[in-house]
Amino acid sequence: MTNSTTSHKSEKRIGLVAGWGRFPIQVAIALKTAGYQVYCCGIYGHADPELENICDEFEWFGMARMGSQVRFLKRCGVHSATMAGKIFKTLLFQKFHLIKHLPDWECMKYFYPVYFTKKKDRRDDTLLTIVTELYASNGIQFSPATDFAPELLVKRGTLTRKSPSQAQLLDIKFAWEMAKEMGRLDIGQSIAVKGRAVLAVEAVEGTDECIRRAGQLCSAGGFTVVKVAKPQQDMRFDVPTVGVGTIQTMKDAGASVLAVEASKTIVLDQSELVAYANQVGISVVALESDCAEKLDQAA
Repeated sequence: MTNSTTSHKSEKRIGLVAGWGRFPIQVAIALKTAGYQVYCCGIYGHADPELENICDEFEWFGMARMGSQVRFLKRCGVHSATMAGKIFKTLLFQKFHLIKHLPDWECMKYFYPVYFTKKKDRRDDTLLTIVTELYASNGIQFSPATDFAPELLVKRGTLTRKSPSQAQLLDIKFAWEMAKEMGRLDIGQSIAVKGRAVLAVEAVEGTDECIRRAGQLCSAGGFTVVKVAKPQQDMRFDVPTVGVGTIQTMKDAGASVLAVEASKTIVLDQSELVAYANQVGISVVALESDCAEKLDQAA
Protein backbone atom coordinates (compact mmCIF):
# COMPACT_ATOMS: atom_id res chain seq x y z
CA MET A 1 0.00 0.00 0.00
CA THR A 2 1.49 3.37 -1.02
CA ASN A 3 1.94 6.28 1.37
CA SER A 4 -0.59 8.33 -0.61
CA THR A 5 -3.20 5.58 -0.26
CA THR A 6 -2.54 5.29 3.46
CA SER A 7 -2.82 9.09 3.83
CA HIS A 8 -6.09 9.15 1.89
CA LYS A 9 -7.62 6.45 4.11
CA SER A 10 -6.40 8.27 7.23
CA GLU A 11 -8.01 11.50 6.06
CA LYS A 12 -11.39 9.76 5.90
CA ARG A 13 -11.15 8.68 9.54
CA ILE A 14 -12.34 11.11 12.16
CA GLY A 15 -12.80 11.05 15.90
CA LEU A 16 -15.91 12.39 17.57
CA VAL A 17 -15.90 13.37 21.25
CA ALA A 18 -19.61 13.31 22.07
CA GLY A 19 -21.31 15.13 24.92
CA TRP A 20 -24.99 15.58 25.71
CA GLY A 21 -27.80 16.35 23.26
CA ARG A 22 -28.74 15.72 19.64
CA PHE A 23 -25.88 17.74 18.17
CA PRO A 24 -23.38 14.82 18.28
CA ILE A 25 -25.92 12.58 16.56
CA GLN A 26 -26.46 15.07 13.75
CA VAL A 27 -22.70 15.56 13.35
CA ALA A 28 -22.13 11.79 13.23
CA ILE A 29 -24.81 11.39 10.56
CA ALA A 30 -23.32 14.25 8.52
CA LEU A 31 -19.86 12.69 8.76
CA LYS A 32 -21.11 9.26 7.68
CA THR A 33 -23.04 10.81 4.79
CA ALA A 34 -19.82 12.53 3.67
CA GLY A 35 -18.04 9.17 3.62
CA TYR A 36 -16.04 9.39 6.84
CA GLN A 37 -15.31 6.50 9.16
CA VAL A 38 -16.38 7.82 12.57
CA TYR A 39 -14.74 6.70 15.82
CA CYS A 40 -16.63 8.02 18.79
CA CYS A 41 -15.64 8.68 22.41
CA GLY A 42 -18.98 8.86 24.23
CA ILE A 43 -18.78 10.74 27.53
CA TYR A 44 -20.46 8.85 30.39
CA GLY A 45 -23.68 10.46 31.58
CA HIS A 46 -23.81 12.72 28.53
CA ALA A 47 -23.68 10.99 25.14
CA ASP A 48 -26.73 9.39 23.55
CA PRO A 49 -26.44 5.58 23.18
CA GLU A 50 -27.89 5.97 19.67
CA LEU A 51 -24.38 6.95 18.57
CA GLU A 52 -23.33 3.30 18.93
CA ASN A 53 -25.59 2.48 15.97
CA ILE A 54 -24.24 5.31 13.79
CA CYS A 55 -20.47 5.32 14.33
CA ASP A 56 -17.99 2.74 13.01
CA GLU A 57 -16.60 2.25 16.51
CA PHE A 58 -17.89 3.59 19.82
CA GLU A 59 -16.54 3.43 23.36
CA TRP A 60 -17.69 5.00 26.63
CA PHE A 61 -15.25 7.15 28.62
CA GLY A 62 -15.35 9.22 31.79
CA MET A 63 -14.90 12.89 30.92
CA ALA A 64 -11.55 12.98 32.76
CA ARG A 65 -10.20 9.82 31.06
CA MET A 66 -8.59 11.82 28.27
CA GLY A 67 -5.51 9.68 27.98
CA SER A 68 -7.77 6.68 27.37
CA GLN A 69 -9.74 8.64 24.78
CA VAL A 70 -6.55 9.56 22.92
CA ARG A 71 -5.24 5.97 22.97
CA PHE A 72 -8.55 4.68 21.57
CA LEU A 73 -8.50 7.17 18.70
CA LYS A 74 -4.83 6.51 17.92
CA ARG A 75 -5.52 2.77 17.78
CA CYS A 76 -8.22 3.58 15.23
CA GLY A 77 -5.72 5.52 13.09
CA VAL A 78 -7.37 8.89 13.78
CA HIS A 79 -5.44 12.14 13.32
CA SER A 80 -8.39 14.54 13.12
CA ALA A 81 -11.28 14.92 15.52
CA THR A 82 -14.20 17.11 16.42
CA MET A 83 -16.23 17.63 19.56
CA ALA A 84 -19.97 18.11 19.79
CA GLY A 85 -22.50 18.29 22.57
CA LYS A 86 -22.72 19.83 26.00
CA ILE A 87 -20.58 18.84 28.96
CA PHE A 88 -22.28 19.67 32.26
CA LYS A 89 -19.71 21.88 33.92
CA THR A 90 -21.66 21.83 37.19
CA LEU A 91 -20.23 18.33 37.73
CA LEU A 92 -16.87 19.97 38.34
CA PHE A 93 -18.24 21.67 41.45
CA GLN A 94 -19.64 18.62 43.19
CA LYS A 95 -17.99 17.28 46.33
CA PHE A 96 -15.11 14.90 45.65
CA HIS A 97 -15.46 15.48 41.90
CA LEU A 98 -11.83 14.51 41.21
CA ILE A 99 -12.37 11.16 42.91
CA LYS A 100 -15.71 10.59 41.15
CA HIS A 101 -14.31 11.26 37.69
CA LEU A 102 -10.98 9.45 38.22
CA PRO A 103 -8.77 11.55 35.93
CA ASP A 104 -6.02 9.55 34.25
CA TRP A 105 -2.37 10.59 34.12
CA GLU A 106 -2.66 12.48 30.82
CA CYS A 107 -5.58 14.52 32.17
CA MET A 108 -3.83 15.18 35.47
CA LYS A 109 -0.69 16.36 33.68
CA TYR A 110 -2.48 18.92 31.52
CA PHE A 111 -4.99 20.10 34.11
CA TYR A 112 -2.44 20.39 36.91
CA PRO A 113 -2.32 24.25 36.60
CA VAL A 114 -6.13 24.35 36.95
CA TYR A 115 -6.80 22.02 39.86
CA PHE A 116 -3.56 21.88 41.84
CA THR A 117 -1.34 24.96 41.41
CA LYS A 118 -4.44 27.10 40.61
CA LYS A 119 -2.40 29.12 38.12
CA LYS A 120 -5.20 28.87 35.55
CA ASP A 121 -8.90 29.64 35.92
CA ARG A 122 -11.83 27.33 35.07
CA ARG A 123 -13.56 29.40 32.42
CA ASP A 124 -14.91 27.44 29.45
CA ASP A 125 -12.29 28.72 27.00
CA THR A 126 -9.48 27.88 29.42
CA LEU A 127 -10.65 24.30 30.00
CA LEU A 128 -11.51 23.53 26.39
CA THR A 129 -8.27 25.01 25.07
CA ILE A 130 -6.38 22.66 27.41
CA VAL A 131 -8.37 19.73 25.99
CA THR A 132 -7.43 20.65 22.41
CA GLU A 133 -3.77 21.06 23.44
CA LEU A 134 -3.80 17.64 25.10
CA TYR A 135 -5.12 16.01 21.94
CA ALA A 136 -2.77 18.01 19.67
CA SER A 137 0.27 16.88 21.68
CA ASN A 138 -0.81 13.32 20.82
CA GLY A 139 -1.08 14.04 17.11
CA ILE A 140 -4.85 14.63 16.95
CA GLN A 141 -6.07 18.02 15.72
CA PHE A 142 -9.58 19.32 16.43
CA SER A 143 -11.74 20.92 13.74
CA PRO A 144 -15.10 22.70 14.20
CA ALA A 145 -18.06 20.30 14.01
CA THR A 146 -19.83 22.92 11.90
CA ASP A 147 -17.23 22.37 9.16
CA PHE A 148 -18.88 18.97 8.63
CA ALA A 149 -22.50 20.03 9.24
CA PRO A 150 -22.64 23.71 8.14
CA GLU A 151 -26.38 23.43 7.49
CA LEU A 152 -26.93 23.49 11.26
CA LEU A 153 -25.77 27.12 11.47
CA VAL A 154 -28.86 29.32 11.34
CA LYS A 155 -29.23 31.91 8.58
CA ARG A 156 -30.30 35.51 9.19
CA GLY A 157 -34.00 36.28 9.37
CA THR A 158 -37.19 35.87 11.34
CA LEU A 159 -37.77 32.12 11.56
CA THR A 160 -41.32 32.19 12.93
CA ARG A 161 -44.55 33.72 11.69
CA LYS A 162 -44.57 36.15 14.59
CA SER A 163 -41.96 38.93 14.60
CA PRO A 164 -40.70 40.78 17.68
CA SER A 165 -42.56 43.98 18.54
CA GLN A 166 -40.81 47.35 18.65
CA ALA A 167 -40.47 47.08 22.43
CA GLN A 168 -39.03 43.60 22.08
CA LEU A 169 -36.54 44.83 19.47
CA LEU A 170 -35.35 47.40 22.01
CA ASP A 171 -34.92 44.59 24.53
CA ILE A 172 -32.95 42.56 21.96
CA LYS A 173 -30.57 45.47 21.30
CA PHE A 174 -30.13 46.06 25.03
CA ALA A 175 -29.52 42.38 25.77
CA TRP A 176 -27.30 41.82 22.73
CA GLU A 177 -24.72 44.36 23.86
CA MET A 178 -24.64 42.88 27.36
CA ALA A 179 -24.46 39.29 26.10
CA LYS A 180 -21.50 40.18 23.89
CA GLU A 181 -19.70 41.67 26.89
CA MET A 182 -20.51 38.56 28.95
CA GLY A 183 -19.04 36.48 26.14
CA ARG A 184 -15.91 38.60 26.00
CA LEU A 185 -15.43 37.84 29.71
CA ASP A 186 -16.27 34.14 29.05
CA ILE A 187 -19.10 34.12 31.60
CA GLY A 188 -21.96 32.78 29.47
CA GLN A 189 -23.81 33.20 26.19
CA SER A 190 -27.42 33.90 27.21
CA ILE A 191 -29.30 36.68 28.95
CA ALA A 192 -32.99 37.24 29.72
CA VAL A 193 -34.42 40.77 29.84
CA LYS A 194 -37.72 42.62 29.99
CA GLY A 195 -38.28 46.35 29.62
CA ARG A 196 -34.50 46.76 29.26
CA ALA A 197 -33.93 45.32 32.71
CA VAL A 198 -31.76 42.22 33.18
CA LEU A 199 -33.66 39.31 34.72
CA ALA A 200 -31.07 36.53 34.53
CA VAL A 201 -27.58 35.96 33.17
CA GLU A 202 -26.22 32.55 32.18
CA ALA A 203 -23.15 31.29 33.98
CA VAL A 204 -22.16 27.70 34.80
CA GLU A 205 -25.77 26.46 35.01
CA GLY A 206 -26.53 26.72 31.28
CA THR A 207 -29.18 28.39 29.13
CA ASP A 208 -32.22 26.40 30.26
CA GLU A 209 -31.62 27.12 33.94
CA CYS A 210 -31.05 30.80 33.13
CA ILE A 211 -34.44 30.89 31.39
CA ARG A 212 -36.16 29.10 34.26
CA ARG A 213 -34.69 31.56 36.76
CA ALA A 214 -35.93 34.50 34.66
CA GLY A 215 -39.41 32.95 34.68
CA GLN A 216 -39.34 32.66 38.47
CA LEU A 217 -38.34 36.31 38.79
CA CYS A 218 -40.81 37.57 36.17
CA SER A 219 -44.12 35.87 36.89
CA ALA A 220 -45.86 38.18 34.39
CA GLY A 221 -43.85 36.54 31.59
CA GLY A 222 -43.30 38.17 28.22
CA PHE A 223 -39.52 38.43 28.53
CA THR A 224 -36.86 38.14 25.83
CA VAL A 225 -33.96 35.67 25.66
CA VAL A 226 -30.83 36.53 23.67
CA LYS A 227 -28.07 34.01 22.96
CA VAL A 228 -24.91 35.02 21.07
CA ALA A 229 -21.42 33.81 20.23
CA LYS A 230 -18.48 35.21 22.12
CA PRO A 231 -16.56 37.96 20.28
CA GLN A 232 -13.55 35.60 20.45
CA GLN A 233 -15.62 32.50 19.66
CA ASP A 234 -13.55 29.43 18.79
CA MET A 235 -15.85 27.44 16.52
CA ARG A 236 -14.15 24.19 17.55
CA PHE A 237 -16.06 24.18 20.83
CA ASP A 238 -18.81 25.77 22.92
CA VAL A 239 -20.74 27.03 19.87
CA PRO A 240 -24.13 28.53 20.90
CA THR A 241 -26.81 25.88 20.39
CA VAL A 242 -30.60 25.89 20.69
CA GLY A 243 -33.22 23.26 20.00
CA VAL A 244 -36.83 22.34 20.57
CA GLY A 245 -36.03 21.88 24.26
CA THR A 246 -35.00 25.54 24.45
CA ILE A 247 -38.41 26.63 23.17
CA GLN A 248 -40.16 24.25 25.57
CA THR A 249 -38.23 25.76 28.48
CA MET A 250 -39.11 29.27 27.29
CA LYS A 251 -42.78 28.40 26.98
CA ASP A 252 -42.88 26.92 30.50
CA ALA A 253 -41.06 29.96 31.91
CA GLY A 254 -43.22 32.53 30.10
CA ALA A 255 -40.68 33.90 27.61
CA SER A 256 -41.91 35.45 24.36
CA VAL A 257 -38.88 36.03 22.13
CA LEU A 258 -35.66 34.20 21.31
CA ALA A 259 -32.94 36.09 19.44
CA VAL A 260 -29.80 34.25 18.34
CA GLU A 261 -26.74 35.14 16.27
CA ALA A 262 -26.96 34.19 12.60
CA SER A 263 -24.13 32.09 11.10
CA LYS A 264 -22.70 31.41 14.57
CA THR A 265 -25.56 29.57 16.31
CA ILE A 266 -26.49 25.92 15.83
CA VAL A 267 -30.24 25.35 15.57
CA LEU A 268 -31.01 21.66 15.99
CA ASP A 269 -34.07 20.21 14.23
CA GLN A 270 -34.89 23.67 12.89
CA SER A 271 -38.17 22.78 11.19
CA GLU A 272 -39.50 21.15 14.37
CA LEU A 273 -38.28 24.09 16.47
CA VAL A 274 -40.02 26.63 14.23
CA ALA A 275 -43.24 24.60 14.12
CA TYR A 276 -43.36 24.35 17.91
CA ALA A 277 -42.49 28.04 18.38
CA ASN A 278 -45.33 28.97 16.02
CA GLN A 279 -47.68 26.70 17.94
CA VAL A 280 -46.90 28.32 21.31
CA GLY A 281 -46.60 31.89 20.01
CA ILE A 282 -42.89 32.49 20.58
CA SER A 283 -40.94 34.68 18.14
CA VAL A 284 -37.57 33.37 16.98
CA VAL A 285 -35.19 35.63 15.10
CA ALA A 286 -31.59 35.25 13.91
CA LEU A 287 -29.63 38.47 13.63
CA GLU A 288 -26.15 39.42 12.45
CA SER A 289 -23.38 40.24 14.90
CA ASP A 290 -23.78 43.98 14.27
CA CYS A 291 -27.50 43.90 15.07
CA ALA A 292 -27.18 46.45 17.89
CA GLU A 293 -25.85 49.08 15.47
CA LYS A 294 -28.51 48.24 12.85
CA LEU A 295 -31.30 48.45 15.39
CA ASP A 296 -29.94 51.85 16.43
CA GLN A 297 -30.09 53.01 12.82
CA ALA A 298 -33.63 51.64 12.41
CA ALA A 299 -34.74 53.59 15.49
